[in-house]
Amino acid sequence: MITTIPGLMDRVRDRFAHVEACPFEGPRIFFENAGGALRLKSVIATSSDYAGYPDNQGRDNPASKALMAAIDRGRADMRLFLNAPGGEVFVGESGTEVLFRLIRTAALGAEQGGVMLGSTLEHPASRSAMARWAGVTGRSHVLVPHDDAKGTVSLNAYLEAITPDVRVATIVQTSPVTGMAVDVPAIAAAIRDRAPGAFIIIDGIQHASHGQIDCAAYGADGYAVSPYKVFSRHGYGLGWASDRLTSCAKEQIVDGPDRAWELGTRDAGAYATFSDVVDYFDWLGGEVSDASDRRARVEAAGQAIHDHEARLMQAMLNGTGNLRGLAEMPGVTVIGGIGTDGREGVVSLTLEGMDAGALVTFLATRGIRVHIRKNDHYCGNILGPLGLADCIRVSVCHYNTEAEVARFLTAMEEAIVRSRL
Repeated sequence: MITTIPGLMDRVRDRFAHVEACPFEGPRIFFENAGGALRLKSVIATSSDYAGYPDNQGRDNPASKALMAAIDRGRADMRLFLNAPGGEVFVGESGTEVLFRLIRTAALGAEQGGVMLGSTLEHPASRSAMARWAGVTGRSHVLVPHDDAKGTVSLNAYLEAITPDVRVATIVQTSPVTGMAVDVPAIAAAIRDRAPGAFIIIDGIQHASHGQIDCAAYGADGYAVSPYKVFSRHGYGLGWASDRLTSCAKEQIVDGPDRAWELGTRDAGAYATFSDVVDYFDWLGGEVSDASDRRARVEAAGQAIHDHEARLMQAMLNGTGNLRGLAEMPGVTVIGGIGTDGREGVVSLTLEGMDAGALVTFLATRGIRVHIRKNDHYCGNILGPLGLADCIRVSVCHYNTEAEVARFLTAMEEAIVRSRL
């Protein structure tokens, strides 16, 4: 839909900084969005403004009241974006830190005994936190195996491991390595059915920029977002905790508000820049729909983003114009298979005859920015079982175009030739 509305793609791209050129190296196509999306120009301006304000929160002066108003608006916008009318939204150090805090609070607040349940698909942010607090609380950390061929973890795989004694469960909504989504609502419902008292924490970090979030529909207790991956900036994470999880004991100032998740004074600019993100979704939703309600426009934007990126994935894997796609290229192996269903903006691949580092460098000489992923503590859970030392990750966002995909495919054809020399 984004490309079918005259001029909309140009207006979308105009709202982001450094769309066509790196400020350090010059013109390039940015296909490294899974490592951090492009920033909205409004976020950059807001960050600059709030970095310069000397006043603090909670004072009786106009500047302080303006900061408090920005925080209140930011919280309301976070709720709207997540569709989380209950519970508490809060800002933390990073998405990883937010996951650790949510999981720690759940592990210590849950009924004693039982097990903690996750999957081998998860990012080490949630998997490490679960392992840490399973050990501290004397519980087993049960890992549901993901499907190497499909690059995801299924409801059926979870069903084999969900028992009534699950105390804390984690679900990654989209893998940052394979790009494949997980059926969060179905898995969360199955956990809630068999283990009603379990705390369920969702890692939405990779998913957030690619589609809609609906915490009210998930029936979960926690959700984490890294705003720098959804058009904002580094320096903060976004968390949501249900009323039930919020009522658990957690790190707090003595005699402070019992529902507070935040420790110390937070940057009002973090809240303000997330309002910029929600304003952008609101604007885009108004461009692609006739919705009059702000949440409905955010949902419409998410659907338009999802549909556009699905077309980009289709072009990348199956070709565009007279260019063949990755699925047809000799020597190319796509991690998680060549299917597009459930794929959210990411293709990770290897090229026979050229190691991943060399391929990243080769594509850079063609003006295409991608990233290497290695069999290490970040990606070993995906690459290790496949016997791969590394791969490259190509990640798109809705401001990317099919013409950019075509340039990437052309460069890959050249890389194939080079790999055979």
